Amino acid sequence: MRRVRRVAGRHGFTLIELLVVIAIIGVLVGLLLPAVQKVRESASRLRCTNNLKQIGLAFHNHESTFGYFPSGGWYSYTPPTYANGQPFVGRPQQAGWAFQILPYVEADATWRGGNATTDVQRDLVAIGTTNPLFFCPSRRGPQTVTYGDNYVPPLTGGKITHALCDYAASNKEGTGAVQQFDPVRIAEITDGTSNTLLIGEKRINRALLGTKQPDDNQGYTCGFNYDTIRKTTRPPAPDYFAPVGDGGGLFGSSHTGVVMFVFADGSVHPIPYSISPNVFKYLGQKNDGHPVSPP
Repeated sequence: MRRVRRVAGRHGFTLIELLVVIAIIGVLVGLLLPAVQKVRESASRLRCTNNLKQIGLAFHNHESTFGYFPSGGWYSYTPPTYANGQPFVGRPQQAGWAFQILPYVEADATWRGGNATTDVQRDLVAIGTTNPLFFCPSRRGPQTVTYGDNYVPPLTGGKITHALCDYAASNKEGTGAVQQFDPVRIAEITDGTSNTLLIGEKRINRALLGTKQPDDNQGYTCGFNYDTIRKTTRPPAPDYFAPVGDGGGLFGSSHTGVVMFVFADGSVHPIPYSISPNVFKYLGQKNDGHPVSPP
């Protein structure tokens, strides 16, 4: 009697089964992606908070050394001020607050202009050297922009590379803890250092990052200009994407719902975009007689 050998059948995925598997994978990715993004943003916000803590500490170290906070500098077209290789401090220093705190954020070499042998060369080193501390990771990494020399008087007459910055001081109205020309002493902050904004994130049009925007081109060494100083008479607003436009002189961020600030006492707090305009204005003023606590 002949034996009949049975060959086991080979089974594969049917089209319907394949589509079901793909759908399940799509659902899982859809569930997982927001969680990953949330964790990533949480880490970025933590790093941003640490940046601001370091900036606040640098302000207080500067104050301990000289008796006053860094000033907001002079003008957008005034570079860092050196004399015989030494950076000026106080009113004679025409660069802004971010340049003035460099010795206290482990950037003393940049502050001194590296190994340059002339003051113009020192300016170029300081202006073009990025510092990771000045960038919020929720928005971008260290970034520069290069364009024609617009300093007065010109430094080179050619193109100059500017290291940018994501943080700005309070406030452009001249009522805050960082003022044009003259540095502020802690005793002048009569509303209380815990009730007064110092440095926060600045609003930016993210579609134009890395280009010569009106308020994101001169860079961190810039004097009293929207690159490094922002308004507090209007509340903060989030970053946005558009073919034209800039930050409008406002504070703001790429974080969800809040913008981060370090206060004059060195503490860091999130400020919601929904904050009352009056409360935000009072927080920005150092001695208006309306001390308010962070929300």
